[in-house]
Amino acid sequence: MTMKVPVYNMAGDEVAAFNIDEESLGGVVNAPLLKQAFVMYHANLRQGSARQKNRAAVEGSTRKIYRQKGTGNARHGDRKVPQFRGGGRAFPSVRTREDFRMAMPKKMRRKANRNALLAKLIDNEVRVIDSMAFDKPRTRAFVDLMSALKIDRTVLVALPGDDSVESTRNAKLSARNVDDVTICKADQLTCYEMLNHRYLIIEKAELEAWLSGPSSQTDKSARVSPMGKGAGQREPRSARPKRGSEIKGGWKTAGAAKENA
Repeated sequence: MTMKVPVYNMAGDEVAAFNIDEESLGGVVNAPLLKQAFVMYHANLRQGSARQKNRAAVEGSTRKIYRQKGTGNARHGDRKVPQFRGGGRAFPSVRTREDFRMAMPKKMRRKANRNALLAKLIDNEVRVIDSMAFDKPRTRAFVDLMSALKIDRTVLVALPGDDSVESTRNAKLSARNVDDVTICKADQLTCYEMLNHRYLIIEKAELEAWLSGPSSQTDKSARVSPMGKGAGQREPRSARPKRGSEIKGGWKTAGAAKENA
C-alpha cells in the first residue's frame, strides 16, 4: 500500500506529494520491536559513572563526637559513619564503571527505525519540506517556519550531514536556540529520536536518501552487499615482513661466505 505524504515549502503551503510504500517501512506498527529498540538506545546513553562516597571520602572532621564512657550513649567515633545522616555509604560503588550498554542485531535496529517513521507518518507528525534554505542565521525565521507548519510541540529537525553547505549551517544556527527543538543529521535518524519528539521536519531529498540508503537493507543484502561507510570492504593485508633466511645477508649467506673463506 502506498502512502501519500504532502510536501510543503517554507511558507507552509503544500506544493507536492511524496509517495512512500508502507511495506518498505514494515506495513504495520510493531510496538514490541519499537520498545526494544527505544530501551536499547536509551540505555546506551548512560555513562555509568555514578559514584558514592565512603566514610573516608565524606568531607568533615574526624574528631570523636563525645567521650567513650560516661555519657550513656553508644560508642562512636566521628560523624561520617553510615548510620548518621550525612555520613558515607557502607558499600559504595567507586571502583569500576557500570556498563548499561545493550545490543541489538543491525537488521532489527534498521527495521525499528523504519517502523518508527511509519508510526509518525500514520499519526501525521512528519513535515516534509521541499527545501530548507535560510539566507542567513536568524531564529525568527525558524520560528516562523514552525508556525507555518503548525508545530506547537517538541520537534526533531533532520538536516543534511554536510555542515560546510551554507544553507545547512544557517538552518542549524537558526534552530539551535529555539525551545523544544532538537537537531540531528538526517542519515543518523533513530527510533529513539523520532519517538522522543512529537514532530519530525526533514527535507524531501534527505528523506529519499534515508529510505533508499543503508537503512533499507533489512535482509541478507546487508551482509552480502552492504551500503554506507566502508561498504563492508576490508583493506588488503600487507605482506608479512621477511625474517630469518629470507632477509638479504641472512644466516645462509653468512654460512656460505664462511665456507668460501
